[in-house]
Amino acid sequence: MGKILLMLSLFTLSFSSYCQVKIVRGQVTAHEEIPLVGAAIYVKSTNKVYKTDSLGHYRIQCSIKDKITVSANGFIKEEIKIRKKSKYVLVNLKLKSGEENKDLAMGYVNVADKDKLYAIKAIDDDEMDYSSFRNIHEVLTGNFPGLQIQNGEIVIRNTASFTGDNAALIIIDGRESTMNSLENIATSDIKNISVMKDASASMYGSRGANGVVIVSTKRGDK
Repeated sequence: MGKILLMLSLFTLSFSSYCQVKIVRGQVTAHEEIPLVGAAIYVKSTNKVYKTDSLGHYRIQCSIKDKITVSANGFIKEEIKIRKKSKYVLVNLKLKSGEENKDLAMGYVNVADKDKLYAIKAIDDDEMDYSSFRNIHEVLTGNFPGLQIQNGEIVIRNTASFTGDNAALIIIDGRESTMNSLENIATSDIKNISVMKDASASMYGSRGANGVVIVSTKRGDK
């Protein structure tokens, strides 16, 4: 009888812990900083769907050990586990490959006019075997038309420099980096590469005037 009561007590404690309600806030973006408008956040425990506002922000009600699924037209959906201490959750969605997905992303107003994605090309490792290339130079020049490597710098055609320097800005796993660091990445470790220019790169200010090369690595997820 004592064991049964103990098991019931533990079950009740576990159940009440799972069902404890909390408020979680956050933001849904693309390419680290572009806010996604009207992105859907599905909460598993309640089957409720919330939407992001004009700045990509959201506020949801969920349990302390919940799961949410974040999705937006033209982007790869992502599932996130809510932890006990989670108060603010930033979700960065990846654009699906193909021109039709760029059109889809903008057609459903997920991306504001000022953050147009027409100048972005993104390639994920699920559509390309990066390890088949000998180095990052081959990856970039072989898959991104208009991109060249000159004097140890990445140069993207038709970008306007305000500083006299033609080098594109390099971002690796969300941080500004150097060509030397980029060259040290093994091609088998590449998860995603995106090239931005024009309006889509303007969020980086004058630093993005020559375009931006964004690289996500597999170790960056760890």
